[in-house]
Amino acid sequence: MTVRQPHPIEVRSYEILRSRVDLSPMPPLWRAVTERVIHATADLEYAVDLVTREDFLKHGWAALRGGAPIVTDEGMVAAGITARDTVCHAADPAAARLARAAGITRSAAAVRLAYSEVGPGAVWVVGSAPEAIFEIIDRRVSPALVVGMPVGFVGACEAKEALRASGLPQLSNVSEKGGSAVAAAAVNALLYFEAEQYEAGRSEAGRP
Repeated sequence: MTVRQPHPIEVRSYEILRSRVDLSPMPPLWRAVTERVIHATADLEYAVDLVTREDFLKHGWAALRGGAPIVTDEGMVAAGITARDTVCHAADPAAARLARAAGITRSAAAVRLAYSEVGPGAVWVVGSAPEAIFEIIDRRVSPALVVGMPVGFVGACEAKEALRASGLPQLSNVSEKGGSAVAAAAVNALLYFEAEQYEAGRSEAGRP
């Protein structure tokens, strides 16, 4: 994992955030993800909009610490994940050819190409394409975690609802909000999180 020194502006941003919303009762990983998403968006509603389980996040966090691949649905998500290289076939000409041949969307084709490359156990990150979420579910990719945060009025909420119903380990949100920056922020929170923080957070929350 990546050890980093945050910029003073980021430190101040977190101070302001914590003065406006108290997330201390949350389990440590859920809190870290929520705070970084709010930090990235200045949108306090994410405190109640995100849906996940701490064991899902811990599974994804452990996978990332072990070097699991990160697959993104678009280049903007990949660009926002600053600590690790990612796999993204959205702009791959092979995805366009596969989409035409199979009669599927390019986003779905990119999922198929990525899965053939990384196999099970990857962390999948969707910030734009609802079709990618449906393909992840249909392909049974056995993910370590799916961060499903597409934005939009058409298909986004339905895809996120399907992800939650699938039983896959996931982080999503209920509303139409989301997008590349939000999805990337959630993954960055896991990448930056240290084991010592987890134990401290468990103690703070009074968890065994």
